[in-house]
Amino acid sequence: MDNSKLETAIFAGGCFWCTEAFFTELKGVDKVVSGYIGGNTKNPTYREVCSGTTGHAEAIKITYNPDEIAYEDLLEIFFATHDPTTLNRQGADVGTQYRSEIFYTTPEQKTAAENFIKLLEDQKIFDKKIMTRVTEAPTFYPAEDYHQDYFALNPDQPYCRAVIEPKMAKLKKNYKSKLKE
Repeated sequence: MDNSKLETAIFAGGCFWCTEAFFTELKGVDKVVSGYIGGNTKNPTYREVCSGTTGHAEAIKITYNPDEIAYEDLLEIFFATHDPTTLNRQGADVGTQYRSEIFYTTPEQKTAAENFIKLLEDQKIFDKKIMTRVTEAPTFYPAEDYHQDYFALNPDQPYCRAVIEPKMAKLKKNYKSKLKE
């Protein structure tokens, strides 16, 4: 992959184990890193973020080639794979670290994200108001090594089987053309 063409997208959509697993499967995605963003603590640990006191969200940093997958396609997958209508919650995971937030890295991403949310609201895709925030990306802190590629390395872990696996099946069914071979 031509590294000079790569761009970055950062999304927080609940547990980063889930979001990382989905985006890793997409054509044009070079790398996905789980981490923390949006808070005040420098170099936070998982334990600190889980306490809800750091202000950080669990998030993923996606490195992708825009010639192979558009930012709008990433937004589509982001909104299709989590519930953007709940405040600080995804399923049983509750707290500000599980919020829905798009951290833009360029003015174009900000505009695209805001327009995409408006389109979803205008078309009434969700029954409730979208709570996803669109924020300029501050420093992204990679999570500990054991959080990287979590689903791929721990497919039989109960959380992975109960939560990620069914969502992954839905992704593979609904977005087959966007997935790596």
